[in-house]
Amino acid sequence: MDATVPQQSKLWRVFQVSSGNFLEMYDFMVFGYYAKAIGGAFFPSDSEFATLMATFMTFGAGFLMRPLGAIFLGSYIDHHGRRKGLIVTLGLMAVGTLTIACVPGYETIGLLAPIVVVVGRLVQGLSAGVELGGVSVYLAEIATPGHKGFYVSWQSASQQVAVIFAATLGMMLSSYLPPADMAAWGWRVPLIIGCVIIPFLFMLRRTLQETEEFKARTHHHRPSPSQIFRSVAVNWRLVLLGAFMVTMSNAAFYMITAYTPTFGSAVLKLSNLDALTVTLCVGFSNLFFVPLGGALSDKFGRKPVLIGSAGLMLLTAYPIMSMLISAPSFNHLLLTELWLSLLYSNYNGGMIVYVTEIMPAEVRTSGFSLAYSLSQTFFGGFTPAICTYLIHATGDKAIPGAWLSFAAVCALTATFFAWRREVSHRHLEGEALAAASAR
Repeated sequence: MDATVPQQSKLWRVFQVSSGNFLEMYDFMVFGYYAKAIGGAFFPSDSEFATLMATFMTFGAGFLMRPLGAIFLGSYIDHHGRRKGLIVTLGLMAVGTLTIACVPGYETIGLLAPIVVVVGRLVQGLSAGVELGGVSVYLAEIATPGHKGFYVSWQSASQQVAVIFAATLGMMLSSYLPPADMAAWGWRVPLIIGCVIIPFLFMLRRTLQETEEFKARTHHHRPSPSQIFRSVAVNWRLVLLGAFMVTMSNAAFYMITAYTPTFGSAVLKLSNLDALTVTLCVGFSNLFFVPLGGALSDKFGRKPVLIGSAGLMLLTAYPIMSMLISAPSFNHLLLTELWLSLLYSNYNGGMIVYVTEIMPAEVRTSGFSLAYSLSQTFFGGFTPAICTYLIHATGDKAIPGAWLSFAAVCALTATFFAWRREVSHRHLEGEALAAASAR
């Protein structure tokens, strides 16, 4: 790390690299927020449950492509550089956004409409599979010593800006447009706005500097894509550990953001405006607490922050959801979501940087992205669909809390094994140094 890079320059680079991450999350949030309206436009049915399930399965379909994006685009970034790869991911995300924003509804072009929407989601998923990893690795490689957790946390913080922006826009549209207009065409407005800002994001990404760490490494050895694939395969245990560590972050994030408007209106029977207001507050809460979680992990260590946050999620998620169901109201939903936001944010702030640290440098982007994408495939993108199904199947409206507790168990288990691996490696390194000294 070159310590002479001016701080202002680093802050500008953080903004540049995080801007594209904003678009990735903004598109996903818009799809989740307007699930009911999008379902009516592309997946019409006499059953509200069937329409919602089709919409949320399409929402989740984008996550099925993320592992492929992580492998192929991740190897591209590890081989050709962080800057070039992040421009490619932004381009793919733009194609997916334009596709979904512009395709006519089912009533106009029939079955072709949902097919095109699914294709658009798959393209978005391919891009998103490495966008998070590319941004996280870039931030980790430009961070100043002792502040890596704080720097990397801005990958997630930029997502919270997208949550805030999308929720604010949704509140404005809900206030000024009648429900019939929102269902007919109003839901397209946020997607079109996302298309309008794409040229500005491309301008920011094109002027992005390559990281000093990557440039220094490529002067000596730059592995080929085939070598990167083999190295990822060799390090499959690390990828699996990383995937399980990400589970709680993904399940909690999509629960308290993308699923909240539907949960608030369809399950708690609150107004759409109330549910979007809660989502807006969650976005601000995440934006504040995620960097704080990263800073706390810099000060006190990654594992105490991860274990404390995941442990509290395990113990409190279902009880607090049960209390909300017993007395549904705007205030109770807000308090519940803010508590889950606090636990998610602190865990996420320490977790993302920790996963980048356990990955070998030559596969840092592809390894991190694959771990993140595998987790998002099951615990992230399908969380709204899983929660919708579990409520329908069990009749227990608080069951999403049990889903979060299960994700917390996965996170705690992975953190424990990652800690054991660190202890084992330090022991082996100590024995090697002792043997070398004896010789």
